[in-house]
Amino acid sequence: MLAEKKQDCWSQFLAYIEERCSAAEYSNWLAPVKVVSESAKAITLEVPNIFVQEYILSNYKRDLKAFLPLKDNGDLALSFVIATPIKPKEIAPAPAKANDTFTAKLNAGYTFPKFIEGPSNQFVKSAAMGVARRPGTSYNPLFIHGGVGLGKTHLLHAIGHHIDKHHPSLKIQCITTEAFVNDLVEHLRNKSIDKMKRYYRNLDVLLVDDIQFLQSRLNFEEEFCNTFEALINQNKQIVITSDKPPSELKLSERMTARMEWGLVAHLGMPDLETRVAILQHKAEQKGLKLPNKVAFFIAEHINNNVRQLEGAINRLTATTQLMHLDITEEVAEKTLSEMFQYTSHKQVSVEGVLKSVAALFNVRVSDLRGSSRTKEIALPRQIAMYLAKELINESLMKIASSFGGKTHSTLLHAWKKVARLLESDETLRRRVQMARRNIEA
Repeated sequence: MLAEKKQDCWSQFLAYIEERCSAAEYSNWLAPVKVVSESAKAITLEVPNIFVQEYILSNYKRDLKAFLPLKDNGDLALSFVIATPIKPKEIAPAPAKANDTFTAKLNAGYTFPKFIEGPSNQFVKSAAMGVARRPGTSYNPLFIHGGVGLGKTHLLHAIGHHIDKHHPSLKIQCITTEAFVNDLVEHLRNKSIDKMKRYYRNLDVLLVDDIQFLQSRLNFEEEFCNTFEALINQNKQIVITSDKPPSELKLSERMTARMEWGLVAHLGMPDLETRVAILQHKAEQKGLKLPNKVAFFIAEHINNNVRQLEGAINRLTATTQLMHLDITEEVAEKTLSEMFQYTSHKQVSVEGVLKSVAALFNVRVSDLRGSSRTKEIALPRQIAMYLAKELINESLMKIASSFGGKTHSTLLHAWKKVARLLESDETLRRRVQMARRNIEA
């Protein structure tokens, strides 16, 4: 009962916010927070790092005041402590396996705890963990596909690490398709192909990266397919990654059918909040204190793949340390401009702006063209006017007339008001950026 009472006001705040933010935002920034102490006059929270503390205060200060204790001057009676990192225990060297030739060469940095989860990769990570916990019995084969740098190789190695730790007797091999082809060529040259067949068909777990490199290599494809079938028939686990789903690969029908036997899972691009969490995680590993505002700025401009996010942190770390610079949006833009994706202005219409803003704020297009002055309608209308002026190369009078016959002075007033709000309201700035990307897409 005491524990329930102790966490009551924080739990109420979490219940309120969970309905008003994305699942990724809640999981990455709020779920890890713990209540250390609480009284009628003050509360202390434990956060994983300083970035989480800054994020909470930057984005939820007003909401927190409705739930947590306040000082006499109206400020939050809230303090934070940073969680003490758990020191890794000294681990004695693991005894060699019965046959050390089956030891997989896995990247030490690619583990499940280091994989940042979000809505776009939640399902794939769950499937990968299911395979790692019960190899040969869950999804077999597991086929993971997605674009470059989204984490396919990370998950592949994470499966290997988990199996190696929890099922040490199993024989694992993690290999790229190119390495498999080279291995096959070498054994053909040495007339030892039977030795290679015995090796691969005695595995318990085969992890294969970038199967697309098997395209247009019929002889190699046939040998891989034979190995694949031999392992599957023995209930041995196979996991394959590719940049495309099986149906889009230029492989034989036989090979495509084999890969579609189990589970085909798509790995998508992380959403904005997940990209911010990845940036903060990478920055923390580098000892870089990345302000929240800068993290969002970078995440908004880099949305192709996760490797680019890591590259951005590496470049920003080097530049700021060597040049002794503070990390600001201006420094980030100057340092990372080559990596940023700037959308060229296409032909944008007022109708397109209205539809995008209406969808984002859950109002009707007719409301934005109407005369209602309620806050729920007035602010989205002003944002639509702001975006129309920014993106459409027409006279103010013509643009304004598209908003139900408004005057150009009304449009100019809306533009100035929104521009002023964007300077101080981080949440609004992100929403406007989102609407702008949808319009220009």
